Parts: sequence; C-alpha cells; structure tokens
Amino acid sequence: MTTTGFEHVELRRGAYADSVALLQVSKDVAAVDGVTAAQVAMATDLNRDVIAQMGFTLPESTPNDMIVAVRLDDEGTLPAALEAVDAALARASRRSDDGASSEIEPPRTTLSAFDRTDAGLALVSVPGASAAVEAADALDAGRDVMIFSDNVPVEHEIALKQLATERGLLVMGPDCGTAVIDGIGLGFANAVRPGPVGIVAASGTGCQQLLCLLDHAGVGVSAALGVGGRDLSEAVSALSTREAMRRLDEDASTELIVVVSKPPAAKVAEELREYAATLTTPVQFALLGSGQPDLTTTAEAVLETLGRPVPEWPHQGETAQVEGGRLRGLFVGGTLCDEAMLIAADAVGDVYSNIPLEPRLELGADRRADGTVMIDFGDDGMTAGRAHPMIDPTLRLEDLARTARDGDASVVLMDVVLGHGAEDDPAGSLAPAISSAVETAKAGGRELAVVVACVGTQDDPQQTDRQAEALAAAGAEVFLSNAQATRRALSLIGAAR
Repeated sequence: MTTTGFEHVELRRGAYADSVALLQVSKDVAAVDGVTAAQVAMATDLNRDVIAQMGFTLPESTPNDMIVAVRLDDEGTLPAALEAVDAALARASRRSDDGASSEIEPPRTTLSAFDRTDAGLALVSVPGASAAVEAADALDAGRDVMIFSDNVPVEHEIALKQLATERGLLVMGPDCGTAVIDGIGLGFANAVRPGPVGIVAASGTGCQQLLCLLDHAGVGVSAALGVGGRDLSEAVSALSTREAMRRLDEDASTELIVVVSKPPAAKVAEELREYAATLTTPVQFALLGSGQPDLTTTAEAVLETLGRPVPEWPHQGETAQVEGGRLRGLFVGGTLCDEAMLIAADAVGDVYSNIPLEPRLELGADRRADGTVMIDFGDDGMTAGRAHPMIDPTLRLEDLARTARDGDASVVLMDVVLGHGAEDDPAGSLAPAISSAVETAKAGGRELAVVVACVGTQDDPQQTDRQAEALAAAGAEVFLSNAQATRRALSLIGAAR
C-alpha cells in the first residue's frame, strides 16, 4: 500500500481500553486537522494486521500494549494529534468509570442475565468467534436472539438456527444490522411510524431502503425482522425467514408481508414462495437478482397493493455533466451495492467488486479494475478489527480521495445510510470530501460527478433533508432511491438503459 505524509507509531505499554472505546478514540483523532489516518488499538494479532494494512510500520509488541498510529500531512501536526489521543482516551476512561458505578455486580453470562429479567430477546454484539456461545445461552433460556456480530462461521449459524427451529424461537442474524420490534429500532434502524407492513429481511440496508421509501409515502411497519444476509443461501435454507414469516402471519396488525433479500439461492427462493402460499397474510417478495425488480419498484408495488398513491421520490442537487468515463461505486450497504451492481450490469456488462455477482469479477487487494467497480466497505472482509463504515467512514473517504487524484472514474456513486446507530452527521465528513474530490479532479484537468443515495427519514437523528442539502451544496446529486441514483450515475457515463 502506497502512503504519503509523516507517520508516527508509538507503543503505550500497560495501557488499556476496550475495543469499542478505542474505535471512538481512533475516529476522534482522525478528525483532527492535518491527520490523514489514525488507529488506536490494543496490539492483538488482528489489530496489528489491520494497522499494517493501513500502511503503518509496526514495532514488536505484545497484546498488553496499546498502539497509537497516526499519519499526518506534516510533522508539525503531531503535538495536536497526540493531544487529541490523550483527550479521547481520558473521555473514554471517564465513561468507563461512570458505567462501573453500580452497586449490583453485572451478570457474567447471557444465561445468568436472563435470570434477572423476563425480556424475550437477547441482542448479541461480541466478536464473531464468540457469538454462538452467547446466542446458544439465549436459546437455552427460551428467548429469541438478535446477533449483531459479523464474521460468525456459517456452521455456527446453521447450528443455532436448527436449535431455534426445534424450539419455536427466532435467530435474527448473524450480521443482523437492522430490526424494528414493538416500535423499537435495534441496530442500524430508522425512525419510522407504525403501520400495516411486516418486513422479513435477509438484508440490513435493503430493509432500511424499504423502510425509508415507505415512510416517505406515509406508510409504516408492524415489524422488521432481520434474519442475516446468509439466511436464503442453500446452506442455511431460510430457517429464520420461515419463522419470521410465520410470526408476522399470526400478527393481526400485519396486512402485508414483504420478504427482502440479497440474491438468494434459486431453490430456496422457490421453496419460500411455496411456503408463502400456505399463509393467510399476502406476501410480496423483493429478492434481488438478474431480471428481478429493484427495491424502489418493490416499494411502489407495496403501495399499489395497499391502495396508497406512489409519491415522487426526493431528489436534490445536480452534478456536472461528464463525457463518458467509468463508474466507481463506494458503498457502506451490501444490499445497496448488490442492487447497484445488478442495475449497472444490465447497462455496462461486467461489474468488478469485493462482493461480485460472479467469482471471476472479484477485485484484488488494491480494489482496482479496468472497468466499472462497486465496493462494499461494510463487507466482513473489510470490517475485521474496524467499526462498520456507517460509523467510521475512514476507508471510504480515503478511496474517494484516491479516485479523484488518480482518475479511476469520472462518476462516483455512494450511499449514505442514516438512522440510530449510524454516524451522527455523515454529511459533516462526506460533504467536504466530495468538494475536495471534485476540486482535485478539476485541478488534474478532469471532471468528476458524485451521485449519492441518502437513505433515511426526516425523523432520524441526522434528518434526511439536512443531510441531503449539505451533500447537494457540496456538489453531489442526491436521491432517496438507490435505484434512481444508480441509473442517474449510469446516464452520466452514457450507459443508462
């Protein structure tokens, strides 16, 4: 990996903070003027690999050491950066002390925690290798479980879901990023109104796209049950999807069930359609794939089924026109990336990606190819040891800057996903980065257009309109619909159908 600027790496022996706190410390330090990259982490093997992949040269260390690695525009910024490290660590320490002030000793296992409550659901968010143990404890206690953790082995997922099926329980996940239960959003969830639509989602951001389109049209949801992106694979065989559909079918407030998924196994999709025919509640499928409707088309079909008018989907700003060139997609949402690839493939043919539609189109480690490229920065392979890009946008912002500098594309397509759990103000970092990228390209004698799908609701903490206005002011063209944003991006390179 080629890097520029002044690099500083130090070890703080005997220092400690938990991984979640250090993710926030890294983010705070990266926001300091003159800092181009920052990672503060305990020196575990995984964290050392992540920091090395960022281009830093590491000294010998032990897992008991804390690594402080920063890359700066110049050496003069170092005192301010290290001051920011100390301040962020102090804040993290105060938060930890405040949280430890309870006189009641916290439970040490999921099973013992359930001894103190009648809660019906456990939310598991631990390193993927440990998630199955905690989830099994919840199932043993007779509770449903939502597994937010990613990087969970598929054999663990199958075993948990088979156990849950035997006991009439629901496993949501692994890598279940979004759910709405009893009006409460879990994970990366948007603020939406109650209503007649029940969503079963083998897709986090696909679920969020539907939630937000329906909310804009004035339609709410009875529940949104995430089941994990692999649930409709042949290996897992929709074990959780069936249970979620069964529960929504029994829910009197649900008038229509919508099943949304990344491209599923054909056999599993066929079996699910057969199962849907046995339910009393009508089921509408939004299973992405070649020749299948996109998510916006599905939302419009849902509205028509419910007898509701289809609104004009929001659109703000206008990008500069470009003459041909290539398209590069930089996504935080895997399903939004899948949807964009499917639409683009119909127009341009091959689309290269780290989550390709075909194995032959997989990107190498440098994430470059001679053609259309779509990258999912939220894929498991890019989040090991790092916060999800909906929380920490560093890698994506670096790619945007490199694209503008090196002329990899004339049009960049991006998503911004709002809601609880996501970055407080995505446009606060992305809007300046877009302006800078456009100016960098112009200085190099090129035009760069940026198109953004901003997925959110006005009631989200970040407020969709406020985010869209800031991104449009920075020079981007902004859509609520990811499908519309993708088609606009393709039209700018003369490739839309």
